[in-house]
Amino acid sequence: MNIDGKMMVALGIMIAGNSWAQAETSAGATLSKAEQAALFKAAGAVQRKGKWVICADDPQARGAQIETVRDLNGDGRPEALITEGGSFCYGATEAGFTLLSKQADDRWRVMATSTGMAEFLKTRGADNWPDISVGGPGFCFPVVRWNGKEYKLQRFEYEGKRCKQPR
Repeated sequence: MNIDGKMMVALGIMIAGNSWAQAETSAGATLSKAEQAALFKAAGAVQRKGKWVICADDPQARGAQIETVRDLNGDGRPEALITEGGSFCYGATEAGFTLLSKQADDRWRVMATSTGMAEFLKTRGADNWPDISVGGPGFCFPVVRWNGKEYKLQRFEYEGKRCKQPR
């Protein structure tokens, strides 16, 4: 099998992303089953064959996973990153994510959802929310920033350096 450079980079990003997520997954273990169910429901997931699934149309759905639970913006409340894989809904990227934040009323709010792999950056937007690099195949990734109401495209980056928007 011949793997080109782009495929190797994408594979490397997926491996790096998974190891980052696994390192922080232990925080998710503190959520009760009821809290996990509330989190998945807030993300729009449904249960199918004992798994929570966001891409409910996928006949081969592997199920969504809580990758990390931690306070991302320093407000004292947790955020949760839920990921799901598969090409049926996520195309060549084969990954999607939903970022949720626990609100003062104990409900989960969707902050961002996208096809791709989330990487939280050191740069910050409004209310101390981290910028998110949305990874996938290629070499120039969109970075979204919280503007106080929603995550919006702010720039394109590769390995911490700005790059030109792909055409």
